[in-house]
Parts: sequence; C-alpha cells; structure tokens
Amino acid sequence: MFGTKTKAGGKAGEDRQKLGLYIHIPFCRSKCDYCDFYSLAGRESRMDDYQKALLIHLKETAPQAEHCRVDTIYFGGGTPSYYGEKRLRELLAAIRKRFHVEPDAEITLEANPDSVDFKMLRKLRKAGFNRLSMGMQSACPAELQAIHRPHTAEQAAEAVAAARKAKLENLSLDLIYGLPGQTMDSWRDTVETALSLEPEHLSCYGLKVEEGTPLAARVAAGEVLPDDDTQADLYLWTVERLKQAGFAQYEISNFAKPGRESRHNLRYWLTQPYIGFGPGAHSDFGGRRFSIARDLDGYINGLLEGGRIIDSNDLITPRERGSEYLMLRLRTTLGVDEWEYRRDYHMDFAPIRARLVEFQTYGWAEQGENGRWHLTPKGFLVSNQLIGDLLERQEAASFKDLLPDAGRKAEKPDKID
Repeated sequence: MFGTKTKAGGKAGEDRQKLGLYIHIPFCRSKCDYCDFYSLAGRESRMDDYQKALLIHLKETAPQAEHCRVDTIYFGGGTPSYYGEKRLRELLAAIRKRFHVEPDAEITLEANPDSVDFKMLRKLRKAGFNRLSMGMQSACPAELQAIHRPHTAEQAAEAVAAARKAKLENLSLDLIYGLPGQTMDSWRDTVETALSLEPEHLSCYGLKVEEGTPLAARVAAGEVLPDDDTQADLYLWTVERLKQAGFAQYEISNFAKPGRESRHNLRYWLTQPYIGFGPGAHSDFGGRRFSIARDLDGYINGLLEGGRIIDSNDLITPRERGSEYLMLRLRTTLGVDEWEYRRDYHMDFAPIRARLVEFQTYGWAEQGENGRWHLTPKGFLVSNQLIGDLLERQEAASFKDLLPDAGRKAEKPDKID
C-alpha cells in the first residue's frame, strides 16, 4: 500500500518510488524572538533519549518504505548542528542501513554559524552530508541582536570558510528581510555580504510576526517593524539583484545557481512523497498525510515505552490533491499546466485559466511559451490572496456551480502599486 513493488525479473530499484526523509532535531542553544517552529532551548539532557527514540522510529518505519528509493534526506530543526556530529553520523548511518538510499541522494544539514567548525563539518561530509543550509539571517550586528540570534556576522563568514575547507560544495544561506531596524541600505549590505561568500543557494524570507512569539509580544507593546510597502521594496530589489548575480528564482523565497535548487524542498511544492521523523514532523506517504505531536517528551516516551505519537492521520482525496497542486505549484516558477491539471485531477481548468488571464493584466501572472502559468515576483507578493481566489474558483467549478462573481475583474490589493 505504500509504494510500487519491483517487477519480477527487473533490475533492483528500477521501479521503486522516490522518497524524501525529514529528520527533525528540536534542540536549540537559544530561541530566536521570531521563531514559532517546534524547537526547545535548555533540553540538552534529553538528547540521548531522543536519539534512541529516533533510531527506533527509523527502524520501525523502514519496512513500510521497502519499495522506495530515498533520494533526499533533510535534517532540520531546531538547530541540527547543535545536536552533535556523532549523533548526526549515527542517524545517517542508520538511514543508510534501513532504507534504500540512492548514491547521489541530496543530504542536507541545517546549521547555525556558532555551532559548526572545520573538524565537525569534515566528519559530516565524509559521513555523507553533501549540502549545508546555514542560518545567516543578517550581516548587520544590530539586526542580529534585535532578534536574539546566537551568532555574529563574523561567525557566519567563518562558518562558510570552514564549510569550504571541509569540501562541502553545496551551500545555502538563509536571510530575513523586514527585521527590526532594517533599512534598504542595511538589507543591501546583507545581500552583498552573502553574495561575497559565494553560496550556491539563497533563501530570502520576509519576516512574519507569529502569534505567541516574543516578537509578537514586542509588536503588541508598540515596537514598529518595516511595513508591507517596505518589505515589498526589499523583496523586489532582491529578486532583481540575485538575477543579476546568476541566481534563478524557482520559488517565492528561494534562489539558486543552475542545478542547485533544493531537491528536498521541491518535494513539498511538487507534492512528492516524504516521511518525517520527530515531534512536529509531517509526512505525505502512501496516499495519506500524517503528523507527529509537538511534544518532545511524548515522542520519546511513545517510542521507548510504547504509546501514540501520531497527532493526525488523513486520507488525501483527489480533490484535495487538486487544491494542493494549485496552492503549492503556484509558489514555484514552474507553475501550473492545464493538461496536467485535467489529466491528474479531472477538473475543469477553464475558470482557473480565466482568472489567471485577469491576473496577467495586473502583472501578477504570466504564461510561458510552454503554456504553463506562473506568478511573477509582483504576484508572489500577494500570492496568498491570488491562490486563495483560485482555490475558491476551483471549489465552485468542482460542483458545477460557478460563484456569482466569477466574471468580475481582479481587484487590486492595497499597498501594491
């Protein structure tokens, strides 16, 4: 039920479905003010038990993926580099032992600059890690301090140098625009500094104030952040600058040199199967979507002592897949294709096409020579509104009852010129 079995007499692995694995490491040295991911500071005493739980989880899950080929493995967090290279190497060795890992699999480690050095990175590279995603975030000391990042700008440069010395040839840097006190000049300095480090990939995220975070409390108390217009200016400048530097945009926030797109993250946007391990991790596998409760102790106890760790488990219907196709593909520059949509989801594309044509008049979408529709950088700025509109059209069309305002013109959102 989980994959395609190899045909009798066929070459080993030739019919196996490709699969991605995500390993969540929830430990951090400290918690950044903007972060709402499931990560914990001050819980180092549970690392050894967590390792045991992960190893059990991998062992128990592997038989379900017997007929799959793992072509991406992603260690995220949290701060995986803070977990220690011995534990990371042990986990990767267990994955190689239990799963069919392809020789050229992309194996990514998320890291903070303050928790890596040359010796550690060399050992990880020799163990099989071949991609490093570094949380640089800013090159401005005041901005790093404002969000309580645990590293300095100098440490980021030193960490990149250590990675190159360790012969890691696929490096991604994370940057955030819209930080407290950030200006166009300081953001330009951050981007130029990042480019000077010669990464193969850049992820540039707009700051979001998430409910329940210290940053949300600061904003509620009156702290002023760069507004939407400023964030839009920062974003559009970034898209153009990175294009000039040879980085192609392939997703709203992601830019890569040719052939250096994140293969693992593309799985999510292309609705390809993956299995997640650790509290808070999600999976899309065997036609079902399931998640693990955001509870470190519950996860450990569930694996070591026997108990429930799954938080949700749902069958994915064809209609939901059609919605995912629009929602996720339109985050990418690959976009959507009418023939794919009709073939795979058996739904009418006409109302979607009509709306995309309207979006095109505002510069939010365009149709390529290959017939695929995708959002423009200007459209990416209001992608939530645009995609939400298309999903409404899709829902109406699926019931053969178009919304009464289906023919109205697209309304221009506020704050977008």
